[in-house]
Amino acid sequence: MNKSIGKRLVRSFLLIIILAVITIEIFLVVGFKDFYYGSVETELENGISISVDYFKKFYSSKTVEDLVDENSEENEILWSHINSEIQILDLNGNVVSDSIGVLPSNPVETADVKGARNGKRVSYVGSSNYTNEMVMSIAEPLKNSSGEVIGYLRFISSMEEANKAILKTTLTMGLFGLVVVLITMFMSYLLANSIVKPIKELTSVAEKMVDGQYKVRSTVKTNDELGQLSKTLNTMAEEIIKRDQIKNDFISSISHELRTPLTSIKGWAVVLKGADKEEKELINDGLTIIENESDRLAKMVEELLDFSRFISGRIQLEKDTFNITDTCNDVAKQMKPRVESNKVDFINEVKEEKVLIIGDENRIRQILINLIDNAIKFTSEKGWVKFQAYKEGEYYSMLVSDNGVGISKEDLAHVKEKFYKGKHSKSHSGLGLSIADEIAKLHNGKLEIFSEINIGTTVKVSIPIPTPTNSKEEVNE
Repeated sequence: MNKSIGKRLVRSFLLIIILAVITIEIFLVVGFKDFYYGSVETELENGISISVDYFKKFYSSKTVEDLVDENSEENEILWSHINSEIQILDLNGNVVSDSIGVLPSNPVETADVKGARNGKRVSYVGSSNYTNEMVMSIAEPLKNSSGEVIGYLRFISSMEEANKAILKTTLTMGLFGLVVVLITMFMSYLLANSIVKPIKELTSVAEKMVDGQYKVRSTVKTNDELGQLSKTLNTMAEEIIKRDQIKNDFISSISHELRTPLTSIKGWAVVLKGADKEEKELINDGLTIIENESDRLAKMVEELLDFSRFISGRIQLEKDTFNITDTCNDVAKQMKPRVESNKVDFINEVKEEKVLIIGDENRIRQILINLIDNAIKFTSEKGWVKFQAYKEGEYYSMLVSDNGVGISKEDLAHVKEKFYKGKHSKSHSGLGLSIADEIAKLHNGKLEIFSEINIGTTVKVSIPIPTPTNSKEEVNE
């Protein structure tokens, strides 16, 4: 099983917080250390500066031996203003006097003493050579009135208290950081759960949908991407149910539509088989019905084949340049007998003008025949069907209108969908308008439908008229 996204989120949040806490604490500890050490160093520098200034002003004629005398006035003035350990060193670095009474046997060679010999004030931090505790020291040369160095004054301060304060601060901050991490862990868990819980629900819903349970719905109602995904899943399920119902209705309808002509053909074939040769009228009627039913059956099969080609992307237009006005007039003549046989008045208003377009003439003809056939089918006797065609800006517009039953607003929004037949549709397969719309789009055109119930319907097909500059290029394509 894959790792939980919740655990990954918690680990990621914790890692970020722990790294941030450690980084901040390191900077703070270093800052506290610099502060404490800086304070001690400043105190030592101030003390040794005062002592050296006193020596220069009042006692520069004295020698190191005079300063070593514990009862001397110079000793009291130099040492009374500071609590640090004070050492006096001779030129070789040997301690000749110490305020705490300890005289190391070896000369002092720390960084502060070396710096004082070179005329620099340098602080030294390290362990004392006789107490082993952490100390900080600063040394300064003592010069007589002639400017000669006669020895070195060294101030030493213990760092134990400072180190204890730094350690205490570090532990306090460490404890605080631990509390922050624990709180973050808890908050990360809540945050991760708030993300993972709806994801789990969406996953469960999606799995049920994969299993065919399209009536299941997601209850995630958040105002974010997950909420949007939930709405999308629910919408998808509704659309699948709707399309599945359309598909089932189509299968049921097409089965009935195919069975009807087949039954009629078979029935008349049986009748004709047993008919006498003298019954010419019966034979002619039967053959006519068989022919008409075969044509109707072939048309339904052709629609299904066209639909299959469109959805598989195998449809290809055989483009050429042709006068679309002639095509419209040919279709009007072709459909006139069909209109008259249905006792419908046919109005032909194709404007006589030469308009050359680039496209598949047979497919354009298919659109027009389909639209006029639909108009006839939905128009009652003594009604009318009007066919108009004219140049309209950059498009050639073809309109088929009727005063038939019309289309309801509910059906109008779906009539171009595949398999959609409407509640009271006489369409055989529900594919005619869908195929016509696809053909129009393949010509970079559009198919629009305007209708009102019990008033009539107008279907408008607009095909772009090519400009002279790109006509040849489109034909070559």
